[in-house]
Amino acid sequence: MSMRALKRARAGRRRPTAAVLMAGALGLSLSGCAGFLVPAGEGEPEPTPSASYGVHADKLPSPFPSISATLPDRPPPPAAQGPAPTPTAGAGCPSSGVVVDMGEVEAALGHRAVGLTLTNCGSKPYRVDGYPSVRALDEAGDPLPVPVNPGSSYMGRDPGPKEVMLKPGETMRSLLAWVSTPTGGDLIEGDALEIAPAPGLESRTFPLEGSDVRLLDELNMTAWRTEPPR
Repeated sequence: MSMRALKRARAGRRRPTAAVLMAGALGLSLSGCAGFLVPAGEGEPEPTPSASYGVHADKLPSPFPSISATLPDRPPPPAAQGPAPTPTAGAGCPSSGVVVDMGEVEAALGHRAVGLTLTNCGSKPYRVDGYPSVRALDEAGDPLPVPVNPGSSYMGRDPGPKEVMLKPGETMRSLLAWVSTPTGGDLIEGDALEIAPAPGLESRTFPLEGSDVRLLDELNMTAWRTEPPR
């Protein structure tokens, strides 16, 4: 074999060995890297800000405002419904602010008398100057033709009207009298009396109890006064 042919044979034997060595080195390289794969950024030191950005500890932006500072104030929960306010005049007080009442009927020698009261049940002073408004009613509630006279009677003297500013809670009085005897003349049998503080104001109806007080000839009444009629 010539010298040139011998060199070619030796070179052919070295190439597979080199290729094998290169493949083995590549395999080792890949297998070694696979054992050190970690998620991105994990295990790496955090970058420190560079002085070129101009960020300093004493100039860091303040924390974000809290929700309570950015959201509008919530309205308070509605209060529980309490009882409705009491009207100024109070329960049972008419809109006029004054109310009448009638006492028990008293008897004396065939004469009858009953005390009337006028009370300021409102919250403001009320001017009173005059007489009550009185009507006799039958059993159906219709007015009876019984005369009603302001003035004195056998049961009480009428001093006449006097203007008074009636304060809240104060009371004035009047006396209503009539004759109730079978021998007293032409009498009408009434079943109730309708009484108001004055003509045109709210009235109340009071039944007449007992046959001895239901016979009416005429009604006589004294003016509203702060002192009891005598």
